[in-house]
Amino acid sequence: MKMMNFNKIMKQHLIKLICLLIFSVFFLTGEAKAQSLFSNVRSALKAGSSKELAKYFHDTIELNINGESDNYSNVHAEIYLKDFFKKYEPVDFEYIHQGSSNEGLQYAIGSYSYAGGNFKLLIRTKSFKGVDKIYILDFVKE
Repeated sequence: MKMMNFNKIMKQHLIKLICLLIFSVFFLTGEAKAQSLFSNVRSALKAGSSKELAKYFHDTIELNINGESDNYSNVHAEIYLKDFFKKYEPVDFEYIHQGSSNEGLQYAIGSYSYAGGNFKLLIRTKSFKGVDKIYILDFVKE
């Protein structure tokens, strides 16, 4: 009788452990995808590459540069940012803070430096058909 209870308890613990491992894998995979996205975005911003940055855009993106905001197709946003990078050639870009919401939205706040000053940059991403994409870029001159 004691052996049956022991086996039953061990099975319950094993099931809990397996569920915990499965949950951890899914959670960490999502976090790793976001970190990879933000790492690639940082590289594109440091290089001033609108073409590379646009790889991570959703089909449409809200682009706000110093209070001028509009929705653009990913192609038009790339062209707009190409001009931005020419005007404000990057010296550096570093993240200040990164996080996520309970709904799975990811965001990052960074400092975009150019020869004449800095912009604070808010990047918002969410999953579209299982792929994390940028849907808002918000540059605010400091």
